[in-house]
Amino acid sequence: MPLLLIADDSMFQRFQAAKVAKEAGFDVIEAKDGQECLRQAREHEPKAVLLDLNMPDPGGLAVMEILSREQPRIAVIVVTADIQESTRNRCLELGAVCFLNKPVDAASLREALEPFGR
Repeated sequence: MPLLLIADDSMFQRFQAAKVAKEAGFDVIEAKDGQECLRQAREHEPKAVLLDLNMPDPGGLAVMEILSREQPRIAVIVVTADIQESTRNRCLELGAVCFLNKPVDAASLREALEPFGR
Protein backbone atom coordinates (compact mmCIF):
# COMPACT_ATOMS: atom_id res chain seq x y z
CA MET A 1 0.00 0.00 0.00
CA PRO A 2 1.23 3.55 -0.68
CA LEU A 3 2.36 5.53 2.35
CA LEU A 4 0.91 8.96 3.22
CA LEU A 5 2.40 11.31 5.81
CA ILE A 6 -0.16 13.63 7.39
CA ALA A 7 1.48 16.69 8.99
CA ASP A 8 -0.86 18.93 10.97
CA ASP A 9 -0.70 20.31 14.50
CA SER A 10 -4.43 19.57 14.93
CA MET A 11 -5.01 16.04 16.18
CA PHE A 12 -8.61 16.23 14.95
CA GLN A 13 -7.51 17.17 11.41
CA ARG A 14 -4.97 14.34 11.38
CA PHE A 15 -7.60 11.87 12.57
CA GLN A 16 -10.13 12.94 9.94
CA ALA A 17 -7.59 12.86 7.09
CA ALA A 18 -6.17 9.52 8.23
CA LYS A 19 -9.62 7.95 8.24
CA VAL A 20 -10.25 9.00 4.62
CA ALA A 21 -6.75 8.02 3.49
CA LYS A 22 -6.98 4.56 5.06
CA GLU A 23 -10.37 4.01 3.42
CA ALA A 24 -8.70 4.99 0.11
CA GLY A 25 -6.05 2.29 0.58
CA PHE A 26 -3.15 4.21 2.11
CA ASP A 27 -0.93 3.33 5.01
CA VAL A 28 -0.69 6.47 7.16
CA ILE A 29 1.91 7.99 9.43
CA GLU A 30 1.43 11.29 11.23
CA ALA A 31 3.40 14.31 12.40
CA LYS A 32 2.26 17.08 14.76
CA ASP A 33 4.88 19.68 13.75
CA GLY A 34 7.44 20.47 11.11
CA GLN A 35 10.37 18.73 12.82
CA GLU A 36 8.43 15.50 13.19
CA CYS A 37 7.25 15.79 9.58
CA LEU A 38 10.82 16.09 8.30
CA ARG A 39 12.00 13.20 10.48
CA GLN A 40 9.14 10.96 9.31
CA ALA A 41 9.71 11.92 5.66
CA ARG A 42 13.42 11.12 5.89
CA GLU A 43 12.83 7.87 7.75
CA HIS A 44 9.88 6.47 5.78
CA GLU A 45 9.98 8.23 2.37
CA PRO A 46 6.21 8.44 1.88
CA LYS A 47 4.66 8.70 -1.56
CA ALA A 48 2.92 11.94 -0.52
CA VAL A 49 2.65 14.41 2.35
CA LEU A 50 -0.60 16.10 3.33
CA LEU A 51 0.95 19.28 4.75
CA ASP A 52 -0.70 21.97 6.85
CA LEU A 53 0.97 25.32 6.17
CA ASN A 54 0.17 26.80 9.56
CA MET A 55 1.95 24.49 11.99
CA PRO A 56 4.87 25.03 14.35
CA ASP A 57 8.55 24.19 14.38
CA PRO A 58 9.10 24.90 11.43
CA GLY A 59 6.01 25.94 9.50
CA GLY A 60 4.73 24.33 6.34
CA LEU A 61 6.59 26.59 3.90
CA ALA A 62 9.92 25.88 5.59
CA VAL A 63 9.13 22.15 5.51
CA MET A 64 8.38 22.42 1.78
CA GLU A 65 11.68 24.22 1.15
CA ILE A 66 13.60 21.44 2.89
CA LEU A 67 11.65 18.62 1.24
CA SER A 68 12.06 20.17 -2.21
CA ARG A 69 15.85 20.04 -1.72
CA GLU A 70 16.18 16.74 0.13
CA GLN A 71 13.34 14.61 -1.22
CA PRO A 72 11.85 16.13 -4.35
CA ARG A 73 10.06 12.89 -5.30
CA ILE A 74 7.67 13.18 -2.36
CA ALA A 75 4.44 14.81 -3.56
CA VAL A 76 3.16 17.61 -1.32
CA ILE A 77 -0.55 18.32 -0.98
CA VAL A 78 -0.99 21.63 0.83
CA VAL A 79 -3.80 22.03 3.36
CA THR A 80 -4.72 25.46 4.67
CA ALA A 81 -7.58 27.51 6.05
CA ASP A 82 -6.69 30.55 3.96
CA ILE A 83 -4.02 31.13 1.38
CA GLN A 84 -2.87 34.34 -0.23
CA GLU A 85 -1.84 34.38 -3.89
CA SER A 86 1.82 35.03 -2.99
CA THR A 87 1.85 32.06 -0.61
CA ARG A 88 0.13 29.86 -3.18
CA ASN A 89 2.72 30.87 -5.81
CA ARG A 90 5.57 30.07 -3.42
CA CYS A 91 4.04 26.64 -2.71
CA LEU A 92 3.80 25.97 -6.44
CA GLU A 93 7.45 27.02 -6.89
CA LEU A 94 8.35 24.51 -4.19
CA GLY A 95 6.46 21.74 -5.96
CA ALA A 96 3.01 21.58 -4.36
CA VAL A 97 0.79 19.32 -6.45
CA CYS A 98 -2.56 20.32 -4.96
CA PHE A 99 -4.24 22.73 -2.53
CA LEU A 100 -7.07 21.78 -0.19
CA ASN A 101 -8.96 24.26 1.96
CA LYS A 102 -9.75 23.52 5.59
CA PRO A 103 -11.95 21.97 6.66
CA VAL A 104 -11.06 19.30 4.10
CA ASP A 105 -14.05 17.34 2.91
CA ALA A 106 -13.64 13.61 2.29
CA ALA A 107 -14.43 13.76 -1.44
CA SER A 108 -11.81 16.45 -2.12
CA LEU A 109 -9.19 14.56 -0.15
CA ARG A 110 -9.92 11.27 -1.94
CA GLU A 111 -9.64 13.08 -5.29
CA ALA A 112 -6.32 14.69 -4.29
CA LEU A 113 -4.90 11.34 -3.12
CA GLU A 114 -6.06 9.32 -6.13
CA PRO A 115 -2.93 9.86 -8.30
CA PHE A 116 -0.70 8.60 -5.46
CA GLY A 117 -2.70 5.50 -4.61
CA ARG A 118 -0.87 3.32 -7.10
